[in-house]
Amino acid sequence: MMNLFDMQDRVAVITGSSRGIGRAIARQMAAHGAKVVISSRKAEACEAVAAELRDEGFEAIAVACHIGDKAQLQGLVDATLAAYGRIDVLVCNAATNPVYGPTADMTDEAWDKIMETNVRGTFWLCNMVLPKMAEAGGGRVIVLSSIAGLRGNTVIGTYGVSKAAEAALVRNLAVEWGPSNIRVNAIAPGLVRTDFAKALLEDPKRLEQAEQRTPVRRIGEPDDIAGVAVFLATDASAYVTGQTLVADGGETIS
Repeated sequence: MMNLFDMQDRVAVITGSSRGIGRAIARQMAAHGAKVVISSRKAEACEAVAAELRDEGFEAIAVACHIGDKAQLQGLVDATLAAYGRIDVLVCNAATNPVYGPTADMTDEAWDKIMETNVRGTFWLCNMVLPKMAEAGGGRVIVLSSIAGLRGNTVIGTYGVSKAAEAALVRNLAVEWGPSNIRVNAIAPGLVRTDFAKALLEDPKRLEQAEQRTPVRRIGEPDDIAGVAVFLATDASAYVTGQTLVADGGETIS
């Protein structure tokens, strides 16, 4: 019987994978047989995760890259192709949110930083990788969106706008590249135990309130999102493209 979740020998590039959700995705994809490329801004952090995976018997390399820098993104693509000759799976996970507050207080500089890093960086990287995937016969792209892109928010509204834009980009790329056997999907996580949610996690009252708002009565763990990513990267999701899969413990429907 065919193993629908097999990633044996597939090459997976995961941005923002030195910690949090990205790191969990890299670990799970490696565990399912993928050769993984660990990437984030700091080379030391990337190499530490790659070394850890290699020590466990998996295949991994580290390539530092700031997703807001086009030349560095091209360097990430070039380094991966030099090492493995192809990219089968691209996970656009890295993102930024430097401000916390109402949209009315947003400076032009902060708006530009969020949009350029989260949206334009993803746009750039996909345009670099998808033609290579098409030449090789196909591939899978997974973009980390957010439930902040599905509803209004009084404190991370601009971040939500960027995540909604990423989800729209996914739909368009799926239509454009589907004939080349490339599937493009997004994941919209809810609250997950990462550094991004550190302020809330360290406040017991707010954490309890968040858990009570969620039907499963807990916040997410990085592996909860990594499992969805493995599904989207494998033949288990062979007939799924252009979608934004919500993984929030039911928060948005409660």
